[in-house]
Amino acid sequence: MAAQKINEGLEHLAKAEKYLKTGFLKWKPDYDSAASEYGKAAVAFKNAKQFEQAKDACLREAVAHENNRAAYEQAGMMLKEMQKLPEAVQLIEKASMMYLENGTPDTAAMALERAGKLIENVDPEKAVQLYQQTANVFENEERLRQAVELLGKASRLLVRGRRFDEAALSIQKEKNIYKEIENYPTCYKKTIAQVLVHLHRNDYVAAERCVRESYSIPGFNGSEDCAALEQLLEGYDQQDQDQVSEVCNSPLFKYMDNDYAKLGLSLVVPGGGIKKKPAATPQATPEGTTAAPAEEEEDEYAGGLC
Repeated sequence: MAAQKINEGLEHLAKAEKYLKTGFLKWKPDYDSAASEYGKAAVAFKNAKQFEQAKDACLREAVAHENNRAAYEQAGMMLKEMQKLPEAVQLIEKASMMYLENGTPDTAAMALERAGKLIENVDPEKAVQLYQQTANVFENEERLRQAVELLGKASRLLVRGRRFDEAALSIQKEKNIYKEIENYPTCYKKTIAQVLVHLHRNDYVAAERCVRESYSIPGFNGSEDCAALEQLLEGYDQQDQDQVSEVCNSPLFKYMDNDYAKLGLSLVVPGGGIKKKPAATPQATPEGTTAAPAEEEEDEYAGGLC
């Protein structure tokens, strides 16, 4: 079966070459017919699992079709089958740019997202870049829900890679879009994510500011998210590991996206969890008056030895 498909692919390649050389009964090359034959050859080679030959046929189809965008993307998918993921992503990116130039941004965005998924486990940094590019395409088309979904993927990868400075900025952008489309409950969840990221950056001031700024979001003040965050910040500031762990083990935190739930479970207060001692309160005398602080013991040698 495989041999038959390989022979079929070779026949289509031969036909394509004839179309390019003589136009097959025409006086000039027939690029459209050649591209069609290259496409058929690619399918035949793919079915025979000859992915290198299938990729080459796709690239020839692209050239014959005057940089056919879909053919470049198909060639990229052949490289994926060959586990040549960086090279596959390069071709899919090229196809995406051509989709944009041709005025089809939706197709460009879908191609970029596919490329991100391909490379995510091999090169998370590249995947972040691709997801952010996709989000930008959707945002330019005012498709904010699709844009924020891709930003969310980028944010989670940044957190997974412990790139917390970039993650904080990415989550803020998500939050701004959710606020713009009036999805306020998700804004609350993004505030929790922000606070966890800032605390892992050891930036209590930024975490507190996130909560304070979120009071302007309708419904946040008085929500369980707000109460939990205030309790978390109090415990963190007081170096009370028990209080912090109690908040982070609550269902509100544990059932967040896995990457953020892990941040909560691994959060350690400064100082190793030793609580700050509360300030001593003055003791009252039986008559209700405040006792004066005890004087230091008199030094028997204060006046000198003589």
